[in-house]
Amino acid sequence: MARSAVEELKEEQVADPTEPRTVATRPRLLALDAARGLALIAMATYHFSWDLEFFGYLAPGTSTQGFLRLYARMIASSFLFLAGFSLVLAHYPKLRLDPFLRRLGVIVAAAATISITTYWFTPDSWIFFGILHAIALSSLIGLLFLRVPPILTLLSAVVAFSLPEFLRSSAFDSAWFWFLGISETLPRSNDYVPLLPWIGALLTGIATARFLVDRNRLGWIDRLPAGPRWLRWGGRHSLTVYLLHQPVLIAGVYLASFVIPPPALDPVASYIGSCEASCAQQGNDAGLCERFCSCTLERLQAENLLDPVQSGANLDEQNTRIQTLAEECTIRSQPAP
Repeated sequence: MARSAVEELKEEQVADPTEPRTVATRPRLLALDAARGLALIAMATYHFSWDLEFFGYLAPGTSTQGFLRLYARMIASSFLFLAGFSLVLAHYPKLRLDPFLRRLGVIVAAAATISITTYWFTPDSWIFFGILHAIALSSLIGLLFLRVPPILTLLSAVVAFSLPEFLRSSAFDSAWFWFLGISETLPRSNDYVPLLPWIGALLTGIATARFLVDRNRLGWIDRLPAGPRWLRWGGRHSLTVYLLHQPVLIAGVYLASFVIPPPALDPVASYIGSCEASCAQQGNDAGLCERFCSCTLERLQAENLLDPVQSGANLDEQNTRIQTLAEECTIRSQPAP
């Protein structure tokens, strides 16, 4: 016998243990679940482009440049904004410490699992501080802003967005400071979402939710389209979907590579694309990255080191020379005073 719409709605009020539950007097906002579901779809499409690049179907650097780079930033911002918004719904005006700590523990465990797994499979680009790490630490800091006037929280968000432009320094290049986002030199990572500026998105979510709660305006969100049920299901189980979607996508692309092998890449284009993407990830401007990568390409070719570098061969004897070339090209790439 088919269930009634009322029964289905009651079922959807049961919160996922990995997501914050609202207080008893505040009904679950189905449109918020749908928004998380849309963010998950966007994230999966971006990760699919990354997988295609990893397997050689797209040119190196495709997923970290141009529109896709902006797309990735928008996705990360949306997750952090929704995390901040949900933090207010679950813990304002009264902090529910036990549920918060349970949820934080799950996210921290998931973040640690991702770090360990990526270090095992891709040690040269492992995820030491990705989106889950950012959500965990930013949520902990966000507790301090739950009872702060929302206008001050919004101003703090603006400061967080701006600080990396003024505080970035080689003094923070130690691994202990990588999570801050103000280092000048960083190792390559497949997902780097540092505290600054990204906590600004979570604080914006907190401020927005506080404005609505304080003015009793949450009702308009409940009137927004809630989308299909499967979308809301994904939003309620967002952590589970996040952890499972990438292994599924990678497995699918891997199997497809046996049927339709990726095209052979030009080694020069491959090196330039990978080098410029890595350089841009360090926060350098495009012009400097182009000059640096062209310089290192020329020097590596001249000393017959390009092929060994790209093949991942053991270059212990040449590492000192390669480092020297990189340092020389860094100096040559700087704009003239």
